[in-house]
Amino acid sequence: MEIRDPVHGSISLTENEEAVINSTEFQRLRAIKQLGFSEISFPGATHNRYLHSIGVSHLAGLAFDLTFKTFAFTSETRKRQLRSCFKLAAMLHDVGHGPLSHTTEEVMPPLRELNVKVYQQRNSLYHLKNESVSIRANHEDYTIKYITDSPLTGILQKSFPDFSPIHIACLIDKTLKSPDDFFIENGKNMRPILSQLVSSELDVDRMDYLERDSYFCGTNYGKVDLHWILNNLTFYEKENQLYLALNRRALYTFDDFLISRHHMHLMVYFHHKSIVYEEMLNRYLTSKDCTFSLPSDINEYTHYHDYRLHEHLANSKNEWAQRIAFRKPYKVLVELHTTGETDRPEKIRSALQTEGFDVIWASSSARLSKYHSISDEDKALQIYVLDQYDRSDSPVPISDSTQIFSRYEGTRIIDRLYVAPEKYLEAEKFLNTHKL
Repeated sequence: MEIRDPVHGSISLTENEEAVINSTEFQRLRAIKQLGFSEISFPGATHNRYLHSIGVSHLAGLAFDLTFKTFAFTSETRKRQLRSCFKLAAMLHDVGHGPLSHTTEEVMPPLRELNVKVYQQRNSLYHLKNESVSIRANHEDYTIKYITDSPLTGILQKSFPDFSPIHIACLIDKTLKSPDDFFIENGKNMRPILSQLVSSELDVDRMDYLERDSYFCGTNYGKVDLHWILNNLTFYEKENQLYLALNRRALYTFDDFLISRHHMHLMVYFHHKSIVYEEMLNRYLTSKDCTFSLPSDINEYTHYHDYRLHEHLANSKNEWAQRIAFRKPYKVLVELHTTGETDRPEKIRSALQTEGFDVIWASSSARLSKYHSISDEDKALQIYVLDQYDRSDSPVPISDSTQIFSRYEGTRIIDRLYVAPEKYLEAEKFLNTHKL
């Protein structure tokens, strides 16, 4: 099978990969837009998670071949098994995504109703937490459910009998316990590096969506030199574990990669129109008269996508649903850009509300990297920098190899206050009068 992708060109898929893509569960992603409400601001941004997921899998294949070009696999069979498992993890990383945006996770069921059986392998503390019905499922839980306990599971088992769906899930969810030594190759544990390539500061997911979102939005923010990054990926062995590494000559390209993603958040993903639609959707989903919810039954969940939610909103009498359906959003009245906490947005909102205006306050914050507040889990899965031309240098964590993290240490915050369009001129006059 061959797919013509406007971003990556011709993408070839094997018959077994085609069987996965043709599944009802994966085809559902055709009806879920990659950027949710962003098409309101960027009309070209109508691309979906179906094509994105295929693009991520394509980049996964390239990344695997280039990263391990000098690794001594015990056989071509083992190399093929690990490569296929990794590509499937990349392909299916978003298969459980909810309609429109992450906002719909507000109406996902309690996690234990989803009955993700493989979660029983997690530690006891996790299970104690999940005894509470207050723990809500998220899209990643649906992804693991799809892979390990749904009709898609049978397709994976039939098409790829050399490994189990749980192995695919293990590369998406780092907390899952592998049932065997599948990821041990030539005495080395390859799970860390493969997991990093699926999800990290330098993963194939980000490589695809930055290029793809930039292309369809018509912006230059997300354009990066992917080929240079891919050609400089390698591995670093530490205590028989393989970790993702980057040749030092591509370090500046990595800096550009982080900055491009940061700017995409500030200029595209945080666009004021996208944000207000998400806020209005949140108001509807958390309102008392909301009748939309996502089912715990995985087969029923397959029928839930953007179009079903849009139809529901159009038929609802709720004010927020109507505003979304008929494009009558609240209008941004105040927009403040800061790099630290300030009480000014709260003062303005309080003054407006006292005057009788209904206000939506949305605060969007972005940091360049999660390495600013790195967790113990991330410390254990560091990306390393190797110098292929100066072998006297020892590999060092990438967070210690570049000044980009210190230069962009601060959090960028965009606070916006929205009011109903019919009240906008009145609210604007009030602000001009009181000089808040």
